[in-house]
Amino acid sequence: MTLQLATSVKYLKGVGPKRAEALARLGIRTVGDLLYHAPHRYLDATTVTPLARVRVGQEASCVGHVVTTGVLPTRRGLRVFRAVLKDDSGLLECAWPGQPFLERQIKPGQLLLVTGPVRYYHGRQLVPREFVVLADQGEAAPDGGLVLPVYPATEGLTHRQIRGLIQQHLDALLPLARDPHPPRLSAAVGVPELGAALAAVHRPRTVEEAEAGRRRLAFDEFFDQQLVQARARHLAKRARAGIRFVLKKELTTRLKQQLPFELTGDQRRAVREITTDMTAPLRMHRLLMGDVGTGKTVVALFAMLLAVENDYQAAMMAPTELLAEQHSATLTRLLGPLGLVPELLIGRLTAAEKNAARERIAGGAARLIVGTHALIQESVRFHRLGLAVIDEQHRFGVEQRAALVEKGDAPDVLLLTATPIPRSLALTLYGDLDVTELRERPPGRGTVKTALRDEAARRKIYEFIRGECAAGRQAYVIYPVIDESERADLKAATTMAEDLQEVFAEFSVGLVHGRLKAEERDATMRAFRDNAVHILVATSVIEVGIDVANATVMLIEHAERFGLAQLHQLRGRVGRGAAASHCILLSNAPDAAARLKAFTQTTDGFKIAELDLQERGMGELAGARQSGGVPLRYANFATDLPLLEAARRAAGEIIARDPALARPEHAPYRERIVTRYERGFELFRVG
Repeated sequence: MTLQLATSVKYLKGVGPKRAEALARLGIRTVGDLLYHAPHRYLDATTVTPLARVRVGQEASCVGHVVTTGVLPTRRGLRVFRAVLKDDSGLLECAWPGQPFLERQIKPGQLLLVTGPVRYYHGRQLVPREFVVLADQGEAAPDGGLVLPVYPATEGLTHRQIRGLIQQHLDALLPLARDPHPPRLSAAVGVPELGAALAAVHRPRTVEEAEAGRRRLAFDEFFDQQLVQARARHLAKRARAGIRFVLKKELTTRLKQQLPFELTGDQRRAVREITTDMTAPLRMHRLLMGDVGTGKTVVALFAMLLAVENDYQAAMMAPTELLAEQHSATLTRLLGPLGLVPELLIGRLTAAEKNAARERIAGGAARLIVGTHALIQESVRFHRLGLAVIDEQHRFGVEQRAALVEKGDAPDVLLLTATPIPRSLALTLYGDLDVTELRERPPGRGTVKTALRDEAARRKIYEFIRGECAAGRQAYVIYPVIDESERADLKAATTMAEDLQEVFAEFSVGLVHGRLKAEERDATMRAFRDNAVHILVATSVIEVGIDVANATVMLIEHAERFGLAQLHQLRGRVGRGAAASHCILLSNAPDAAARLKAFTQTTDGFKIAELDLQERGMGELAGARQSGGVPLRYANFATDLPLLEAARRAAGEIIARDPALARPEHAPYRERIVTRYERGFELFRVG
C-alpha cells in the first residue's frame, strides 16, 4: 500500500485497533497527523553526568539501568521509594520521598533518565524532580542521540510508545511532506525547509536544532492563518463596493469647533485613518482599540457625523442598556450645539416609545441611533444605514454583528474595544480587520494610584473609604465569587454586601452580580450612577458598562484571583472624573505578590496585556480556537512575534497577486487551507 498523508494511521505497522483508538484521542487519525504530532518538550541529556562523578550539592542529569527498587518507611511515617541506578562508571541511589506508588511504574531492568539535586543521606543520593523511562527491560535504548523528545500522551499510550512509533516510521513519513514554500521564502524568513524541520523536531541532535524545526512549523501555522485573514479582508472589502462618502466638513468641522476639549494626537490620527477609509470606494472594516479612558466614543462620533452629512444614518450598538444609555448621554451632550439629538432604542422602553423610535428610524428622521441588540430585531428597519459602530465588539457574537451590518446596503463598519491586546494577538485574532490603537489619555482625567495591601490593612482601608464617601465620593468593592458556597475560603459578594452595610451604616450599599436579573442589576447601577448608592459591591460584572465620574475608590478583594487584563479593566472604572482616584488590591497570596506588584507600577493597558500574555499564555486569553478555526500548536507568542509579522507580510503579498490562490504554484497553499481550516472552504471556494 502506498502511504499518503491522508492514509489512516491504523495501516501503519505497530498500530492495532486499540492503539488507533488511543491515537484518535490525541487527534492523530492519519499518517500526516502522526508526522505533525510534535513533542511538547525535550529532555537534554547531552550534559548527562556519569553516576560515579555526581557530587553532593549539585544539580545532575543521569542515565542508568535500574538495578533494585524498594519502599522504605522513615521514623516520621513517610514512605520513600528508592531505586539504585547503574551505568559504566558505577552506582547511584535515587529517592522519591512520599511517592511509594512509583514502585508500580519503575521496575528493575528499565533505562531511566533522572534530573534533580544531589544530597548526602547515608551516601550520595539524587532526589529526582523529573524522571523518564527511556526503555523497558529488553528494549533497545532510544536512537537519535541524547536530546529526547517527550510527546503529548494519553491513557493507554505512553509518550515512550509514541516516540517508538514515530521513530519506527519517520524515514517513510518525511518524504510525504512536500514543502509548499519556494526556497527563497524560507531563506528570507530564516527557517529550514519542511522535511529538515520535521526531522529536527522528531530526531534532533541538539536542542537548538529542535527549536529551529519548531520555528518552521510555527511560521507555517501563522502563514496559513494569515492567508485566511488576508483573503477574508479581501472579500470583506470587495464583496460589494462600499459607500464612497464625501468629506463635506459640515458637521465634523462644527463638532471640532464646539468640543470643550482638544483632541489628543492619537484621536486626530484615528479620525484621519477612519476618514480615509470612509471616503474610499471599498467598505471600511476597522477595529478601534483604545485603553480605558482614551476617548473612543468621540472618535466614533466623527465617523458617525461623516455618514450623517452624506445623508446616511449611523448606528451604534452597545452590549448593555446601561452602556447604550451612557453613550446616548455623551452624544446628546456633544451634539447639543449642532442641534442633533441621538435616537435611543433599548429593551426597557415602553411599547409605544419603541414603536415611535422604530418609525423615526425607518422614515429617516432619526439620523444617529444608539441601542442594544434591540437594533437588530426584525421589526427594526433603517432608512439608509451608512455606518455601523459596534462597541465592546467581543461581547457580541459574529451573527449579531453581521445582523446589524445587514440592516444596510454594505455600510462601513467600525468596531470598538476597550480591551487592549498585544499586537501579536491583534494580528492573529483580527487579521482580517484594519486596527487603530488609541494610547494617549486626554488631559483633565484624574490619576489612579494603585496599591497592594494585605489583610492587616483592612481597617485602615475601610477608614479611607469612609472618608471619601463622607466627602461626597463613591466606592466600588469587587469580589471574585458571588456566594459563600462557591469557595468557602473566599469572601463572597453577597455575604460581604451585608457586612459592609453594617460597617458603613451611614451610607447606602448596593450589590450587583451576574446572577441578578438584568433589570435588577441595571436599577442598582443606575442608583449608583445617580449617587443614591454610595458603595457598590460587585463581581467582575462591572468590568465594562458603567461610567461614574464621582467614584474615586476601588477595593479589589482576593486580587490574585483575577487576570492582569481583568484587573486593568476593573481599575478603569475609577479615575473617570478630575479627582484623584485609588485602586487598592487586597491579597494575602505570597505567590501572586510579584505579578500584582508589577500591575501597580503601570497604567498602560497595552503593557499589562503583554504581561498577561506572558503569564497566562495565548489559549486562556483568546480561547483555544483562533479566528479561522485551528488552535495554535507550535507558536509561542513570547518569542515568535517576528515570525508572525513575516507570515503576515508574505501572505498579504500572495493574496494581493492571487486572491483566490488560483495559480498552479499556489495550489498546495489552497489545498492545505481548504482541508485544515473551518473557514478555508468558505473563503476559497470562489474564483
